[in-house]
Amino acid sequence: MKSLAKFATGLMLASLLAACGTTDRLANVGQAPALTPIVDPTVTAGYRPVTMPMPATEPAVYQANSLFRSDARGFFKDQRAAKIGDILTVIVTVDDSAQIGNTTTATRSSSNDVGLGGALGSIFNSVAPADVDASAAIGTTSGINNTGNGSVNRSEQITTQVAAVVTQVLPNGNLVIEGRQEVRVNFEVRDLIVAGIVRPEDIGSDNTISSTKIAEARIAYGGRGQITDVQQPRYGQQILDAILPF
Repeated sequence: MKSLAKFATGLMLASLLAACGTTDRLANVGQAPALTPIVDPTVTAGYRPVTMPMPATEPAVYQANSLFRSDARGFFKDQRAAKIGDILTVIVTVDDSAQIGNTTTATRSSSNDVGLGGALGSIFNSVAPADVDASAAIGTTSGINNTGNGSVNRSEQITTQVAAVVTQVLPNGNLVIEGRQEVRVNFEVRDLIVAGIVRPEDIGSDNTISSTKIAEARIAYGGRGQITDVQQPRYGQQILDAILPF
């Protein structure tokens, strides 16, 4: 009974959430998807500062009658991103492909026969029907046949650019960046999100960096709108897929 009550409660909550989403969609019928406002990433829900193992901090050393300091990277001012709020361009290049194929076959069969002879056979024949032979009183046969096939054929290719903002400067000088780009075409919005940790030395002289040089990279590319809605299964089907055991 408790399991049935939990199931009914979960189904009711899922239905309420689906109804809320349906209401929002009905309120926006005929309108283009709204773009999200530009906000400080550090104040958005779910934001957490990045903590990484850091070496000991070494203070900058100045020499008398010198224009240089120990932590300087050049004589002239560096125009590359280096402080919180600075902007750099991330060149996103994703070109992945994978092909995996597996085949498994398992077959097993067994047969066992047990007969009765001598005195036991005579007793058995005296009480058993005429069509039952004591020499094959018990017989068992079992078998198993299993065949499995699996394959993966995946190919992903993304090439684009997005501007990211420096949200943190770690004690060792590495930069935590986060950037988001939204492009709306008619009734479809394409989202591109890039976040991670970069070394200042990997930033090019034109203030760009390749996505392959981002540590702990988080890259998301997707969309929302009419086309995406058509490609998604209906709420009822998603609920059934989540709760049905088979």
